[in-house]
Amino acid sequence: MSPASTGSTDRLDANIPGAFPDGSTSQQSISTHQTLSQSLYTRRAEYTRSRNVRIKVGSWNVAAQKGTEQDIGAWFVDGKGIEESLAGLGVDDARPGSSESRESITGQEARSPSPTILRGDHGAVPGGEEVGIYALGLQEIVDINSPAEALRPYTDPTVANRWKDVIKAALPKGYQLVVEQQLVGLLLLVYVSPTVYPHIKNVSTTSVGTGLMGYMGNKGAVTARLVLGETTRLVFINSHLAAGADKAALDRRNWDAGQIATRTRFDPITDALGSAQAHGECLGEEDFAFWFGDLNYRLEGMPGDDVRRLLLRHTKDLDPEPSIESGIPSSNVSTTSDASKSSTAGSSDDEDAIPLPPELDPASLQTTILSLLPHDELHQQMKAGKAFADGWAEGPIRFLPSYKYDVGKVGLFDSSEKRRCPSWCDRILYRTRAAKQRYDIKIKEQDEARKKDDEMKAKGIDHAGDDDEVLYDYDPDTDGDNVEYDEYGDNADPEPEHVTTKEGFSDEILLEYYTSHMRVLSSDHKPLDAVFNLTYDAVIPELKAAIHQEVARELDRQENEGRPSITVVVDRPTGTPSLDNKDTTDSAFDGVDFGDVQFAKSKRRNMTIANTGRVPATFGFTDRPIDEGHPEGPFPSWLTAIFDREPDLADGKALTDKLAPDYLHTAYTLEPADVCNIELKCKVDNMELVRDLNSGTKNLDYVLVLRVQNGRDHFLPVRGRWLQSALSRSIDKLIRIPEGGIRKLQGQKPAGDDEAVRWSAPRELFRLTEAIESLTERTIAEWDMTGHEGERAPWMHNAGWPFVKDSRYFEDGNYDETLADVYDALDCDAGFDTVFDAGIAAMQRVEILAEVLLQFLCSLQDGIVTAELWAKLEEGLMAREKAKQQPSPDEERLFALEVFSKAPNHNVAFVLLTSMLQRVANEVANASKPDPKTPRSSVDLPASPQVSVRRKTLSKVPEVAIRQLINRNYATVFVDAVFRAPPDAEKMREKDRTARRERMIGVLELFLAEGER
Repeated sequence: MSPASTGSTDRLDANIPGAFPDGSTSQQSISTHQTLSQSLYTRRAEYTRSRNVRIKVGSWNVAAQKGTEQDIGAWFVDGKGIEESLAGLGVDDARPGSSESRESITGQEARSPSPTILRGDHGAVPGGEEVGIYALGLQEIVDINSPAEALRPYTDPTVANRWKDVIKAALPKGYQLVVEQQLVGLLLLVYVSPTVYPHIKNVSTTSVGTGLMGYMGNKGAVTARLVLGETTRLVFINSHLAAGADKAALDRRNWDAGQIATRTRFDPITDALGSAQAHGECLGEEDFAFWFGDLNYRLEGMPGDDVRRLLLRHTKDLDPEPSIESGIPSSNVSTTSDASKSSTAGSSDDEDAIPLPPELDPASLQTTILSLLPHDELHQQMKAGKAFADGWAEGPIRFLPSYKYDVGKVGLFDSSEKRRCPSWCDRILYRTRAAKQRYDIKIKEQDEARKKDDEMKAKGIDHAGDDDEVLYDYDPDTDGDNVEYDEYGDNADPEPEHVTTKEGFSDEILLEYYTSHMRVLSSDHKPLDAVFNLTYDAVIPELKAAIHQEVARELDRQENEGRPSITVVVDRPTGTPSLDNKDTTDSAFDGVDFGDVQFAKSKRRNMTIANTGRVPATFGFTDRPIDEGHPEGPFPSWLTAIFDREPDLADGKALTDKLAPDYLHTAYTLEPADVCNIELKCKVDNMELVRDLNSGTKNLDYVLVLRVQNGRDHFLPVRGRWLQSALSRSIDKLIRIPEGGIRKLQGQKPAGDDEAVRWSAPRELFRLTEAIESLTERTIAEWDMTGHEGERAPWMHNAGWPFVKDSRYFEDGNYDETLADVYDALDCDAGFDTVFDAGIAAMQRVEILAEVLLQFLCSLQDGIVTAELWAKLEEGLMAREKAKQQPSPDEERLFALEVFSKAPNHNVAFVLLTSMLQRVANEVANASKPDPKTPRSSVDLPASPQVSVRRKTLSKVPEVAIRQLINRNYATVFVDAVFRAPPDAEKMREKDRTARRERMIGVLELFLAEGER
């Protein structure tokens, strides 16, 4: 798997090797029903079988040396290059073949460079087909000390290809590469055998750079996670930590390790059934982890010459002239044979002497290693809890330090001027899930003990109190800080460890081999490997699929019996003929059909919901998303629902909106056999919607989603047939509608610009103004004739009447149906007298018609005075204001009419409307005249509900003041209905908008005052 396959991110540094991993994932998470997972898990023994696999982990710092790849197959795959006398765990002198056939060290060193592996070697550790998983970690496959390589924002595949080619040639036939991850000089390769390959799933790789600036790839780790047999998570970490022998370098190594542990993230795991985790995994969630590479931990406080002199006792027999090449006088070196003889002194018969165990023989390699290991920084940091303390372990070290050797030599340590101290820089660590859990429990107990101790100290309990008092005294700086090296316990042969995996399966792992390959000479690091024997429970996919089907069927049966279930019944009205004499009902339509729908007219349909299940059912209408993050809501603007019961309550609040389960709009619960009735009301009263319905860009079709918690959704289609309306159209369209109204064109092509002009102004405006004028006269006459003792006429206390309604007569929507019938009559070109019941007085009739007129004018798309006409008119008015001209009212009116004449139909409509307002104002003003006998100072003027008018700005003559009030109120009521402001209105300052509105009101007042008498 290439680095590019690890996922992409929008972060700027995403393409830099070792960048912080992206926390998001593009993979959609899929949730699996918990009961299904649990039931399947309880039957895991039926679909799993025990399997055994050897895992071979190898690590080598090749130091960017040319030709090192020629040695890789021999030592890593075939197990060659081990010097038994200096070998580690699991390696002894018993080996196949004759030792005499092996190449001598002198001959091997003489023919270097590559390949450097000795000839005639038969291998001392398992290899070939004995190993099921090969995991190889290489460091410094390129020169990381070169700035050009260290800062390179990509990896060169040609370098990795050289290694892959030689490994593929060395591996048995059929082995597959399942992991490839490179970060500058780090390369991680994992191969599996043909029998293991089908059981490998969910491979995920990532990189973490910790080098320059804390994230560049010259130091860091490449990591892979794979799932074996659908049961066992394996993680392989190949790392290269900071170099150096001082305290700062040690701290940086610990920091590197911490960064790798916290920043490593893997993709979510998807099982064979398609279920996936919601989030990816990080280190610590696996079952078995292997951390290997050049960790660079050194021997703390040890002089390099002393260590080399000590180790030379064991390597001098491998070196032709050790005293010369190492710079150590030969007189200071005793031979191994001499030391061996001294170890058996005191015995008179060598044949009867009992050989000492290596750890008790002062001249043995084991004793030398045990004397050095207490100074090993890695062991010190692990015991101090500063690095790799969270469950990581290492096999017993029984081999010489892996660094630093002269290239081309078997056992000659650094003979350069630096004379570096030999160290175990290269390591292979491993961790089980059980070990990580033990560490977590230990940390939790320490935290609890520390908190308890702090609580007791806060209470003033002295440590020197009674013996019966127990203190949990915890000091994180000293507790657990035991740096003494257990020379026998830590170096003992490992025992098999039983592990319960994350999925609940039982596995067992045993470290069989841990050794270095001394006879590999092409790098200054000796390669090392470890062989683990893993016994695991593997899922058999065919068996699991069969068990899954059985479990799913059983759960489905149980769930269906206990799942909430409702039945929805929609009441269907009897068919009624529409305008085109067609039945508006459709027996095949399985939903709510409102039939013909007209403006402002409410249509109602009933539906019944019954709980037909065995358990309570919680339901409600749910939101319909129109795009991500912007729900449309459960109902369109023209549809509402009324339930015959109160919604569910929680803490005294109705479960509405986001409080309801599953995001129901409102939650209701029905007990078994209980029913709920719902009334659905359709009403179109939004002008924007009317415009869209008239044009056909929208319709009255919708689908309600009725959601049952833990049950299935019910989809309820709703529809209505829109009846065309004269509202929300332009004057240019209205003057082309034939006699009979807009409904006469129902179902036909809308009137276009090519249709003949039939009217000088909209016929609807003619009819409304004529009816209002006539009813105003009638209302005033009836009031005078009938008399109302002690009651003032509405126009006596309301200067805006009849265009500002008397609210006393229109409470609770008393006349909503009548209002809708008036709109219908307007659209059908029918007489208004046929709409009003006999019980509706003339006063209420004129007020209803006045409301219809205002709604009609406000809905005009272009207005009586269009934005273009007003712009020209305003330009002239502002020019007069600037020139401080004061033309007469007649001149002002002539100027306005001259501007309006550019649009004749709009001009006629304006004159028609203002003429009607003049006559109505005259009638109302005459009816409001005070009694001549009443002193002028005592005359009460009508209230001004639309605009605040100061008394001193009005005429002192009551009759004139009343007319001024009426004109001002009428103009204020109609200003927004008549004029359309230019597009620049939104950008104007509030002060300028106010001034513009006053000019518009002034124009209307100018024409209303024309008819004063």
